[in-house]
Order: sequence, then C-alpha cells, then structure tokens
Amino acid sequence: MSTKDRRIGTVSRGIRCPIIRQGDDIAAIAAQSVLEAADAEGFALRDRDVIAITESVVARAQGNYASVDDIAADVRAKLGGETVGVVFPILSRNRFAILLRGIAKGCKKVVIQLSYPSDEVGNALVSLDAVDEAGVNPYSDVLSAARFKELFGEPKHEFTGVNYVAYYTELVEGCGAECEIIFANHATDILKYTDCVLTCDIHTRARSKRLLKAAGAKKVYGLDEILNAPVNGSGCNEKYGLLGSNKSTEDTVKLFPRDCQGVVEDVQKRILAATGKHVEVMVYGDGAFKDPQGKIWELADPVTSPAYTDGLIGTPNELKLKYLADDKYKDLSGEALRDAISADIRAKQGSLVGKMATEGTTPRQLTDLIASLCDLTSGSGDKGTPIVLVQGYFDNYTN
Repeated sequence: MSTKDRRIGTVSRGIRCPIIRQGDDIAAIAAQSVLEAADAEGFALRDRDVIAITESVVARAQGNYASVDDIAADVRAKLGGETVGVVFPILSRNRFAILLRGIAKGCKKVVIQLSYPSDEVGNALVSLDAVDEAGVNPYSDVLSAARFKELFGEPKHEFTGVNYVAYYTELVEGCGAECEIIFANHATDILKYTDCVLTCDIHTRARSKRLLKAAGAKKVYGLDEILNAPVNGSGCNEKYGLLGSNKSTEDTVKLFPRDCQGVVEDVQKRILAATGKHVEVMVYGDGAFKDPQGKIWELADPVTSPAYTDGLIGTPNELKLKYLADDKYKDLSGEALRDAISADIRAKQGSLVGKMATEGTTPRQLTDLIASLCDLTSGSGDKGTPIVLVQGYFDNYTN
C-alpha cells in the first residue's frame, strides 16, 4: 500500500440543517444541506455515497399528524365502541401512550394484554430469571394484574423508571374508560375477555390477526389499520396506519411518512444536477440492533426504511478478509498476501451466498444495515443532524 492509497473506509457524517416545518421542501433542504456541508468541511461527494434523511423530518414537512380524538373516532367506528382488547402493545411513553389515550376515548372498556417478561422490542416488565423463580410458564400461564403484582410486585422499567402497568391503567381511566390488564403470550387469550380486538404488535401483527380470526374473533384490526385513511382531515399512512408514529404533543402524534419515494428520487436528481455524482438516497427510521444491557431491540418502526433509491436494494456481497487471511492464504504475508486477497475481491462475480469465503459476513438488507448506522449517527436527541451522509460504504479493500 503506497502513501497515496486511500487510508479511510466508510465514513458517516451527521449533516446539520434548518429546523424543518410543515410545508417545507424537504428534498431541496436535504440536498442543499449536504452540498453546503461538503463545501464548508472540504470534502467531495462521490458516486454511490448515501444520503439518508430521518423519517421524522419527512413526516413533519408533510404535516402528517393526527390527534387523540382522530384516533378515538377511527377506533370507535371500526371496533364498535364497547369493550376492546388491546393485544401486545409495546411499553413506551413516546410510541404508545398517546395511542392508548385515543383507543380509550374510543371505547367503554379496554382490556390490555401485555406480553411478558418483555414486550416485542425487548422492554422488560420483569426479568426471565424472576419468571423462573416464580414458577410461572410464560408460554401457557395467563396472569391477572393482581396475580402479577403478587408474584413480581410493581417493577419499574430499568431505563425510564416507569411502572407501565400503573401508567397504562391511569391513562385509560383518565380518559373515562374502564381498564383491565392481563399478562399472556398467546394472542387468542384475549378472546376470554372480548371478541373485538386491536392487535398492537409490530412485526408479528399478521400472525396475530390470522390466529385471532381463526379462533372466532368478531372484529380484528391492527394498528396498521387505524388511521390508514384520513379522519376528520387528519394525517394518515395508507400502508402502516399508526405504526411508526411518535408523540408530538400531549394530544397529537406524528405519523410515519407517506408517499416518500418521490423525496428520495428528487434528492438524487438534485445532487446529480449539482455535482454530476450519482448518489443513493433513503429515508430511515429506527435502526435494528439489540442493546446488551437493556435487551431492547430498538426497531419500533414497521420498517427501517420506507423509501430508498434502487441502488440500495439487496444485501452485501462481500468476502470475509479474516477467512482469506487465516485460511485460504495462511501461508502468505506482506505484499503477496495483499495481492492475493485483492485479486479475489476483484474477481468476485454474481451472488456469493453459500460460499465459504463469505462466512461471517452480515446477511442483512442494505437498507437495514445503513439505517442502523444512520440512526446511531444522528441519535434521537439534540444533535441537530437529521440528515446523514455515508461515504465509502460500497468500497472494498481494493478501492
């Protein structure tokens, strides 16, 4: 490797931009912000760079919001307004609390079925060790709120300090509805309490709906079917409904962005016109990674990326350098090793799936991998970088 060779691989930069408001041209702002950052910081854009825009600012620019009353109206119209079973909601003040208020305002009684020991994305009610010590079988046992309290007390979330059982009960009752909470891990257990069910799971929702319908539920809807069309002039998301929504104010939620394929293609065209470079563009939400301390999986959005340009379709097609160095070319070193590995990389053709030289590489969708990188780069607080520029992601050892 000479002193003139590139010494940097993948670089992820958070790009600052103006505060986005409803009605802003998000594509123009994103493209201009990247161009201004490149000029200010002295770096050049390259072909296959990735510009990623967080979903929240896209939805904000679209004005894609809904109120608690909008949610209540849709729940009442679809589920009848009497007793509604709310199955497998996640434990989140940001993601679910406002939705629960809307649900409660749309019926007379809410029976909340919480999965245990944790919710779908890893937020724990209790530890699995505590469940074992109590002699409870989470695969079959249905616990009432009183029995849960008798066994486990009133546990609080490790990170937020919130007792979600009490918190969700207070939210429902504060909206004038009766609340009952049970703990069970089979969606059909709710049918002992009501045959009108709203499934609130994210990634397992299709299975839950199928099982409930097969078991004789009278009405079954998912969060993806609430506000999948405007209610009283509200925002909506035709594909995901309330999934991917976040708290905006105490009475409103910001929905997942809709129809944003045009946004990514517009940004791509703007950068090409300004620089002659063909970049890839995506809208990203939650990353998909697990926290080893809190066990939270992170992915509370229905997908990591609701829109992306064609160059981001597929999975990585990479060779494992460790395998090449430690096994195939274990007798080589120095320039001979470098040249042999470089030759293999240049010669790779077609899909490498199933080849020994790919063992240990990451068989995930490009959009999931890059969204995770961008989510960690931009953070969820006050960094002020809702746009991320990723350079060198598609480079390899030979570039």
